[in-house]
Amino acid sequence: MSDLPEFYFRVKENGAAVYRVDTQNRQRRIEMTEIAMANVNNGKIKPHGTHTLTPEELKVIEEWMAERQAVLEARDLDNIHRAIDHLNLTTQWAQARASDDALEEITDRLLLAMHDLRATLVRKKADRLMKGSSE
Repeated sequence: MSDLPEFYFRVKENGAAVYRVDTQNRQRRIEMTEIAMANVNNGKIKPHGTHTLTPEELKVIEEWMAERQAVLEARDLDNIHRAIDHLNLTTQWAQARASDDALEEITDRLLLAMHDLRATLVRKKADRLMKGSSE
C-alpha cells in the first residue's frame, strides 16, 4: 500500500476533486479526505470545507492542473486531426458509396457546418495575419 500516491484527483468536467490519500491508520485501510476543488477552466483552487491548503498541497494541485491542461489541449488537437480524417472519409463516402437518400439527409446540415467552420477559420487566419503585420 505504500505505492499509493499521496494525492488523488477525481477528474470532473471542469477539473477535479482533490483528495489526500492516507494508509497510515490503525486498520491499514485506504482513507481519502477531500481537500480541494481544482477548476482547470478558470485556474481556481477552492479548499474543501474548513480545510486550509498547505503550500505543498497548493504546489501539487497547481502542477496537476498544468499537466491536465496540457493533456486536454493535446486531446483537442488530436480530435481536430481526427475530424480532418473524417471529413476526408466523408468525401470518399459521398463520392463513391452514398445513396441519393443518404445525401439528401445530411447535405444541408453538413454544408452549414462546413460553411460555419470555413468562415471561422478564415476570420481567425485574417486576425493572425493582421497581428503579424502590425508588429
